[in-house]
Order: sequence, then structure tokens, then C-alpha cells
Amino acid sequence: MYTLEEIDRILDHCAHLRNLDREPANLYDPIGYMMSMGGKRIRPKLCLLACNLLKEELDDPVLFPAMALEIFHEFTLIHDDIMDRSDTRRGRPTVYKKWDENVAILSGDVMSILAYRYLSHAPADVLPQIFDLFTTTATEVCEGQMFDMNYETLPFITMDDYLAMIGLKTAVLLACSTKMGGLLGGASPEACQALYDFGYRLGIAFQITDDYLDTFGNEKVFGKKIGGDILNNKKTWLLVESFRRADITRKKTLESLLKMEADDPAAKIEAVRQLYVDLGVREAAEAEILAWHRKSLEALARAGFDPARTTEIETFAQQLIHREK
Repeated sequence: MYTLEEIDRILDHCAHLRNLDREPANLYDPIGYMMSMGGKRIRPKLCLLACNLLKEELDDPVLFPAMALEIFHEFTLIHDDIMDRSDTRRGRPTVYKKWDENVAILSGDVMSILAYRYLSHAPADVLPQIFDLFTTTATEVCEGQMFDMNYETLPFITMDDYLAMIGLKTAVLLACSTKMGGLLGGASPEACQALYDFGYRLGIAFQITDDYLDTFGNEKVFGKKIGGDILNNKKTWLLVESFRRADITRKKTLESLLKMEADDPAAKIEAVRQLYVDLGVREAAEAEILAWHRKSLEALARAGFDPARTTEIETFAQQLIHREK
């Protein structure tokens, strides 16, 4: 059975994608740049950890599909940074800032295609299931991103709206990763569903953590500017919960803050952040993260794996909700 550290080393080796030394260089160089940024590689890690619950050997028919998850995720980040007008990613210039928007779009498109090439290395007996799972998930991620963008123009949304949106935008890809690991490892349909539920609930906890860090994190550690969600009027868990808790006066204050022009971004960020604190939303978010993490572990337990073998994936889940970036 592999440890987290061993899986990290395996993924470090796999992150150097093949066949990128080709022309036009400005199409492929951004792909190598994005993959070299050293992200958390959560999705392939979850896939390998789930597979290792049953399968001892993590060979190419497992590693390639796991990397397909990372390639697809990194592709979505390239396009997300354009849509969000983000200047930095993991402390470095985003692809569209380092090159330009057209290059970033095309390089992202190539990455989405490469993801399917890597996926095709999965064992023939589970490839149809994996292909269907991946394709469904990829479509759902795009749907979630569209809902996220649509919600920016709405004055408020419900918590159900928010959870459905992040379920598509974030949670389904983590759920896909854990279920894919189960399929690659030969898990039963019931265990695969439990793994999917584990990944989905962990994805909800992960996204709320991301919302939290974008407002209350350490910018130097987080790797991008704090307060971007506030400036873009993103419907985060904190904002949605604030509208739910606020009285009429504070609702009006919040609405006026969201309409503030971007000529004084620091003032807008600080005012909204202080309102979150005053409404008790900061502490509530911390409690909500822990609640979703607990639900994820309940789903994992339902899969019926030997508890001695679930230690590594449980440790990783714990790390994801207690991170600083």
C-alpha cells in the first residue's frame, strides 16, 4: 500500500507530460508552464488513493487516467483565469497574462483533448464506464461554471442554488476522481457509489474552504490576491449565508457594497469582510466545512473497506479542509 508521500513522488514524475516539445511552441509551452506550477494535484491523488484501497500496483493503466483528471482540471483553470480576470495563479502570472487570451484559450483546448488521450489508457474492461463518467463530469463542470457566471449578475441566490452550483463546478470532479479510482481498482458498484459520495461531499467542503480562504486567507500563502471573489461579486458560501442572516438594514448595506465601483477595491474587500465577521459568518463557514467533511467520511465508511487501508485517504481529506492555500 502506498503512502501519501509515495503517491506525491509518483505524480511528480507523471506531471511532465509527453510530446509537448513540438510546434507551434507558443501553443505547447503554456501547457508545460501550467503543469509545472506545482498545484495540489488533488484529483489524481484521490484517484490513486481510492484505487490503492483495492489494487496494490499503480501501473500505467491507472496512472494515465489519473493524470487525465489533472490535465482536465488544469485546462479549466486556464479558462477560469480568463473569465475571472485573474492576474496570478499559485503566485505566478496566469497563462493569459504571460502570453495572451487567444493563446490561453487554444492551449486550454489542447489540454482538454490531451485529457481524453490519457484517459484512453484505462483497462479495456472498465474504459466504457470510465469514459462515460469522465464525459458526464466534464459537461457538469462546464454547467457549474456557467451557473457561477450567471449568478454574478443576480442580487442574491439561495443556499440550495449555491450548493447545486458548487456541486457541479467543483464537487463532481472530486467525486469522479474517487469513483474512477474505485473502477480502476475493481471495486463493486456499491463501493464505487460510496466512493463517489465521499468525493462529492469532500468537494463541497473543499469549495467552501476555498471561498473562506479567498476572503480570510493569507495572500502570500494562498498564491493569489485575497478578495477576488468579493470584487467579482461571486456568490460564495459566505455571501449567501450573509444574506440569509442579515436583517433589512444589513441586507441593504450588503447590496450597496456589491454595487461599489472597483476604483477602491481594498475598501470594498475590507467592508464586506467586516460584515461577514459581524454576522458570524466566518465561524459558521468553519463549522460548515467540518460538517461536510464528516459527511464525506460517513460515505467512505459505507464502502466497507478495511479501516487499516483507508488511513491515507482519510488523512488526505483532513489536509484538504485544514489547508492555507
